[in-house]
Amino acid sequence: MVDYIADYLQNIRERRVFPNVKPGYMRSLLPDSAPLEGESWDAIFADVERVVMPGVTHWQSPHMHAYFPALNSYPSLLGDMLADAINCLGFTWASSPACTELETVAMNWLGKMIGLPDEFLHLSSSSRGGGVIQTTASEATLVCLLAGRTQAIRRYHEHSPGLQDSEVNARLVAYCSDQAHSSVEKAALI
Repeated sequence: MVDYIADYLQNIRERRVFPNVKPGYMRSLLPDSAPLEGESWDAIFADVERVVMPGVTHWQSPHMHAYFPALNSYPSLLGDMLADAINCLGFTWASSPACTELETVAMNWLGKMIGLPDEFLHLSSSSRGGGVIQTTASEATLVCLLAGRTQAIRRYHEHSPGLQDSEVNARLVAYCSDQAHSSVEKAALI
C-alpha cells in the first residue's frame, strides 16, 4: 500500500486530472449485492485501479487548477497513517484527552501566528476564546453559520422576549456574494 501511494504521487501528473465518467458509472463495475464472503486482498486492491481510479478527480496533480487547493505532503500522509492507526474519537475531552489537548494547543499556536488578541485564545478554563479544528471547509462554514444564527436568535429573544422560535427563524437573513462557495448555501438551509 505504501509503495502504491508513493508511486501514485510520483506519477500523478500522468493521470487525467478530471475523470471521464458519467453518473452511475460504478454500478456496472461492481456486484448488485455485497459479497457474502470476503475477497482476497489482491482482488480488492485490483478494484482500486479498475473501479475507483477511473472516477477520481486527482486534486494533488500539478495540472489541477480548479476549486481550492488540497495540499498534501509526505509528512501529512505519515501523520494521517499514525492518526488512523491510533483511531481516537476526539468528540469530547473524556473520549480522548490527547486529541482535545493537542487541538487546543494547535489552535492557540494558530491564533498567535495570525496575531489574535488573548481573548480569542484558549488560555485558561475561564477563557471564552479559542476555536476548534473542522474536518473540511464545508463543515467549518456550517459551524460558523450555526454559531452566527444562534447568536442572532439570542439577540432577537433579548429584544423581543415574546417571539416564538418560528417567528425569529422567519426573520433571519444571511448574505453572501455570488462568488461564495457552494457550501454556504447548503449550510444556510440547515
